[in-house]
Amino acid sequence: MAGFNYKTLLLEQKANGVWLLTINRPDALNALNSTVLEEMGEALRQIGEMPYVDARALVITGSGEKAFVAGADIKEINALDEEKGMIFAQRGQAVFHELTLLKIPVIAAVNGFALGGGCELALGCDFIYASENAKFGLPEVSLGLIPGFGGTVRMARAIGQRKARELTYTGNMITAAEALGYGLVNKVVPQAELMATVMKTVEAILSKAPIAVGMAKRSINQAWDMDVEEAQKNEANIFAELFNTEDVKEGTGAFIEKRKAVFKGQ
Repeated sequence: MAGFNYKTLLLEQKANGVWLLTINRPDALNALNSTVLEEMGEALRQIGEMPYVDARALVITGSGEKAFVAGADIKEINALDEEKGMIFAQRGQAVFHELTLLKIPVIAAVNGFALGGGCELALGCDFIYASENAKFGLPEVSLGLIPGFGGTVRMARAIGQRKARELTYTGNMITAAEALGYGLVNKVVPQAELMATVMKTVEAILSKAPIAVGMAKRSINQAWDMDVEEAQKNEANIFAELFNTEDVKEGTGAFIEKRKAVFKGQ
């Protein structure tokens, strides 16, 4: 990743394989356009190809104190026709699906407005921490549109169909506190404490077996598309597959020997 220059993103490698991806268009409230989506897709693919020693977790946030991502770029949307609209939606969906496919956990640190495509980006992450000033919403109906980057799919799965319908039909914004009550976000903290709170949770994840965390993510995500019996069979298969890893021997051995496990992602 060293030497790769982004026009709209900041990508930093923190300690212990933690990556911080910042959407960096503060003058546009970090709005998503084709360049952001293209660069984000490239960054996610590169991180996804890294071994666990180099990549253990990804945190996504927005530049500045006003916005996580305030939506898609309206000027770009205004110039679309049906064919170009399909391409734009499919590009956004594909990039956000990369978050699901990543073998490492992805945490959204929502530091302000998360509207439209920004809300959809947060929904594509494994879970969401928000600052007290954060606002969430899917206002696309105000533009004569619907969410196109997975919002009508993921919002209903996150908070249930009835609340998702209300939010989507009205286009209303909700506060971070309301989003917490809806089950949309996991935790709300003062903005000054947001990143430290996220990193504390990341540290807890880093102390666990990385392959097991990745497989747990895979099992949870795959279960959405299966009935209960099929999902449980899939879970059992993944459970059994993990016995081929050294981390299982290390984890169980450390427990028996009453010492701290040292996982190597092998």
